[in-house]
Amino acid sequence: MCGGQVDLVGGYHDAGDNVKFGFPMAFSMTMLAWSVVEFGGLMKSELQHARDAVRWGADYLLKATAHPDTIYVQVGDATKDHACWERPEDMDTPRTVYKVDRGTPGSDVAAETAAALAAASLVFRKSDPAYASRLVARAKRVFEFADKHRGSYSTGLAADVCPYYCSYSGYQDELLWGAAWLHRATKSPSYLSYIQTNGQVLGADESDNTFGWDNKHAGARVLISKSFLVQRLGALHEYKGHADGFICSMVPGTATDQTQYTRGGLLFRLSDSNMQYVTSSSFLLLTYAKYLAFAKQTVRCGGVAVTPQRLRAIARRQVDYLLGSNPMGMSYMVGYGAKYPRRIHHRASSLPSVAAHPARIGCSQGFTALYAGGANPNLLVGAVVGGPDMQDRFPDERNDHEHSEPATYINAPLVGALAYLAHSYGQL
Repeated sequence: MCGGQVDLVGGYHDAGDNVKFGFPMAFSMTMLAWSVVEFGGLMKSELQHARDAVRWGADYLLKATAHPDTIYVQVGDATKDHACWERPEDMDTPRTVYKVDRGTPGSDVAAETAAALAAASLVFRKSDPAYASRLVARAKRVFEFADKHRGSYSTGLAADVCPYYCSYSGYQDELLWGAAWLHRATKSPSYLSYIQTNGQVLGADESDNTFGWDNKHAGARVLISKSFLVQRLGALHEYKGHADGFICSMVPGTATDQTQYTRGGLLFRLSDSNMQYVTSSSFLLLTYAKYLAFAKQTVRCGGVAVTPQRLRAIARRQVDYLLGSNPMGMSYMVGYGAKYPRRIHHRASSLPSVAAHPARIGCSQGFTALYAGGANPNLLVGAVVGGPDMQDRFPDERNDHEHSEPATYINAPLVGALAYLAHSYGQL
């Protein structure tokens, strides 16, 4: 917790509540920026919208890191916020601010914030070089703090960030990921040497293949492999092997396949907000396919040569399922297709707008909307929800946050995947 005044206006709420959680917000910004970095050239008229969304998040992260060796990592008391069902305009729960610093380190949230700032700097390198250099300078400083003062933010802030966004996978993955982004943004040999020296200790070759707001290992492996595949940086050749391991774990019908798919064909990692793993994995498949195609290489998965085209087909199948090619004929993107979730777990969507209902709706009054049966009055167009269960079923119940809640980290990687797929089918 912190006293004193600090300007933390802006940023994004993580999902269906009114809390600004810095850890998933930074990851969402890293993935949104990566979407633009890899596929922005295909976005055409949508590129400026994507840049605006990255800038909105990056501006907030600059504010959150304005004081050296300090990061403001959360705004809002999550327990008290979750005890209310309120519109953001009516919010009267405590806007407590939580921070990490030298005494209460948070290498995970700090290195992820550095990654987001570095990735965002690449988005603006040509269109706004002054802003880009501000972002990269801050990213360097924040990464240094993350590396020097080691510890997980869930240790010192356990009562405030857990169980919502506990750092279950530790902070090693973020340090590798942050260094990878700084290497990409600066081309500085110091980050290359950091990756070479610390990669193994930080888990470069671990076989974990769940890529999301908590665990960045798979993303770091794919990101670093670009240096070898595209830039021909021989020093990082082993990262192609590390990335291949992750990619091969998702190729059905190979000896290396370790991924569970539903009968309808959806990649299934966890029952809570599974769609985040679908979008992040699809993004990595398409990005790795891009690097492989550039290098004219394939992936060997248990003796089978897997081409970039095959990886793209796997990603496309996932995105098609998300958009409605599934046993329920349900699009999991609100407002897209004929049938989509109508009762999403999202306060502002489920309560009447201020225009429709100017009078205040109090903390506990709003719960009647949470448990009501009808469709949400406000359509959160484009939001992607947690998705169906292992049996491809989706109840569309507002109180079912595991399946019905949208989140920034579900949408962010999908931006890049959709840009690639829409372009390759001549729709952009």
